[in-house]
Amino acid sequence: MLFALVLLMLLLTGGLPLLVMVADSISGGDGGRLAAYRALFVSTRPWLLMGNSMVLATLTTSGSLVLGIPAGVLVSRTDLPGRRALAALLAMPLLLPPYLTAVAWMGVGTANGLVAGLLFGLPGCVLVLTTAFMPLVMILVATTLRAVPRRLEEAGLMLSGWPAVLRRISLPLIAPGILLAAALVFLLTLGEVSVPLSLRYPVFAVESLNRFAAFYDLTAATAAAMPLAGVTALVLGAEAWLARRTGGAHVLDARAAGDCLRIPLGGLRTPVTVVAWGAALALVGWPFVLLIGRAGGVVNYVAAFRAAGDSLVRSLLLAGTAGALLAGMGFLLALFIRENGPALGAAVGGTALFLFAVPGPVIGVGLIVLWNRPWANLIYATPLMLLAGYLARYTAVTLRLNRAFLDLLPEGLVDAARVAGAGWFQRLVWVVTPLAWRGIAAAWLAGAVFCLRDVGLSLLVHPPGADTLPVRIMTLAANGAPEMIAALCVILVLTTLFGVVCLMLILGREKVLA
Repeated sequence: MLFALVLLMLLLTGGLPLLVMVADSISGGDGGRLAAYRALFVSTRPWLLMGNSMVLATLTTSGSLVLGIPAGVLVSRTDLPGRRALAALLAMPLLLPPYLTAVAWMGVGTANGLVAGLLFGLPGCVLVLTTAFMPLVMILVATTLRAVPRRLEEAGLMLSGWPAVLRRISLPLIAPGILLAAALVFLLTLGEVSVPLSLRYPVFAVESLNRFAAFYDLTAATAAAMPLAGVTALVLGAEAWLARRTGGAHVLDARAAGDCLRIPLGGLRTPVTVVAWGAALALVGWPFVLLIGRAGGVVNYVAAFRAAGDSLVRSLLLAGTAGALLAGMGFLLALFIRENGPALGAAVGGTALFLFAVPGPVIGVGLIVLWNRPWANLIYATPLMLLAGYLARYTAVTLRLNRAFLDLLPEGLVDAARVAGAGWFQRLVWVVTPLAWRGIAAAWLAGAVFCLRDVGLSLLVHPPGADTLPVRIMTLAANGAPEMIAALCVILVLTTLFGVVCLMLILGREKVLA
């Protein structure tokens, strides 16, 4: 019964809004709604915008793979000095709103005329979004690479060196993980609105946002959202098909993460360390150091708190509440999958992954279409809209984390409790939850961080006069003092880093992402 309620909540917050959005967009006897589709596809502007989006998504995905795969290998399997700190530094942009990275790079442009000339338009968007989403590739590569069975690599090392073993054994085995990372980066870039808006590059995702936010034309906004939802389904379907053809996932063993071989860098250790840390500091460290410098002294931080202190408190409350709900949903769904087999797990996990990959504005439009009705005044235009959107988008994050922790639990303890006569609820309370509490806590923090960084969804569905801190920063950026905007960005970065440090302390005591 409890599992059914959790599944129902996921479908009500994510699946139902999208279905209602589709049905509403093609219904109506006057043909007015279908006219919005005709106007969308007959006009040349949407096609040009979609072309821009595809180019941006392709270049960002390519850059993320080129940088993320070697980074994942370095931080997970080599003897690189300071690899944990390097991984944390490279992962930081993923945990922040992408436009914060854009704001940080604008500071670089202010200090360097050459960078300023390249920052706006397509080159700047590719740079910022590659920096923001490359960590996703790094994390998935690192996690899956540590699950490659040791015996296969040892057999390969008897015949050749590490470069050949990685090329012919390890990387082909984790090909499904690389494909998933590429698909997610492509789709997250395709749905990104804040960075193209900040760096003045016209893309299709902004069209749906503008139709609603600027003109309050819900029919046109829905029509503009549909192609993005369709592309998401096609890309994830293609990724699943290719992953089945490549195979390899069935060989991986999460329990082998702590027993994997370490790749010695040998004589290359010093130059690789210099290059890796130099690239990380150039892509992440330098822009954010300049951002802190732009924030100036205490006066600017006081002005920032006066301008957006209420948004900061509101964001923390929403993120903490949504993170707790996400952790509970992710844990129960992961337990449900563990007890009912991989077929059901693929269906539930695929649904959650689809909702994660769908652009935030699309989820937002769906929620508005569903709840903008007279009988739903207690939900519409309240923080419940934000909570519903966060549950829809980020259940996939907490589900994956909880599954990783549950995979490490000794099956014998649960079986022993079952044999001893303990019922399902007793096993959940007295056996599984005490063993998996670190996974639940990590999921809560991860869910809260992702909710705190959300922009595209929050822009559309936040209640009037009750915006979140990322939305407030973005709206103030147009007219606010640069020093105050920089100070607000630093406040958001520090708030996020506090949660990340707590998350790393929890994960550091387990073999999940070590």
